[in-house]
Amino acid sequence: MNVKKIHHIAVICSNYEVSKDFYVRVLGLTPLREVYREERDSYKLDLVVNGQYQIELFSFPTPPARVNDPEAAGLRHLAFEIENIEEAVQQLKDMQVKVEDIRIDPWTQKKFTFFSDPDGLPIELYEC
Repeated sequence: MNVKKIHHIAVICSNYEVSKDFYVRVLGLTPLREVYREERDSYKLDLVVNGQYQIELFSFPTPPARVNDPEAAGLRHLAFEIENIEEAVQQLKDMQVKVEDIRIDPWTQKKFTFFSDPDGLPIELYEC
């Protein structure tokens, strides 16, 4: 097997309209395709991240709650690379998004911070 890159990341949300607004308006991701799958009572929204990676946003009628312990087994968080963390944090705060304090990665000396999507999924911003 020769893995070449990440193709997409799938996120299941509890309130489709709220999460769609968050990922499109707040994070600025571009919708590529939106479909309603009637047989599953489920939306699927494909979102483009800077023309390269794709996030698939799914809705289901009654998804189980996410375990929000950041040290639980499984996917820990979703991280986005950005150029100016102070600017990004201010934009999030202007949209009423609660953001943790900016920290410095002790190994790379790069700035990073965390916030959460509407369902509590941890999202990291990492300045490069």
